[in-house]
Amino acid sequence: MSTKDLVTLLQQFKAGKLSIEKILAALKYTTVKELGFATLDLHRRIRCNMPEVIFGQGKTPDQIFKIAKHLLAHEGRVLITRVDPQAARKLKKRFPRAVYHELARCITIYKKAPAKRPGLIAVVTAGTSDLPASEEAAVTAEFMGYQVERIIDVGVAGLHRLLMKLDLLTAADVLIVAAGMEGALPSVIGGLVTKPIIAVPTSIGYGTSFGGVTPLLAMLNSCANGITVVNIDNGYGAAMAAHRILSTLAQK
Repeated sequence: MSTKDLVTLLQQFKAGKLSIEKILAALKYTTVKELGFATLDLHRRIRCNMPEVIFGQGKTPDQIFKIAKHLLAHEGRVLITRVDPQAARKLKKRFPRAVYHELARCITIYKKAPAKRPGLIAVVTAGTSDLPASEEAAVTAEFMGYQVERIIDVGVAGLHRLLMKLDLLTAADVLIVAAGMEGALPSVIGGLVTKPIIAVPTSIGYGTSFGGVTPLLAMLNSCANGITVVNIDNGYGAAMAAHRILSTLAQK
């Protein structure tokens, strides 16, 4: 149930077309869905302006299928993150409309396309090896209805590549910047643009990168003011942070 659906119910009640019992029944049975192994939160979009998303890692294909079936019926679309290729193949057989985004390790399924939201999100990738995290962010942002501009392989080892994209960087409403190694790219971009920057440290790098800890600490200690930092490889979280920023601005 969306906010729009809830408003429609209340308007019908106000007009005398629905009884209080029917309103209560509609609210009661759309709050959660018990599956035994999972309890689906069907009111998350009303509370948080975002639907429940399936974290695929650690779940069996059958569990993902059952959750996705109910969410698809309720929301009209489903995003499944962290899906390995073997599970993706099994799920695609059961959901003909499913699209597996291999680099992002995500599956999207649509009964209807998402409504377009105002706002341009630039997803900037330091190197090609950082694409799994940045693509997870890009696919998530597109799932939420935003226009996404991908800017790939513009790390600080070749800074002129970044400056060639300055028009796109400044045109974006929010920037998501994924980088491994020493994690310097968000700081550099933070000195070039006025818009919100969400930094994604990736687990890419040599030994003393410590699986992403070095870029994480570098981003947390950035001298560029106001950079937001999410967890290592958390492209999904970065996209949802961008959504919170843009959807709040759209309400004003």
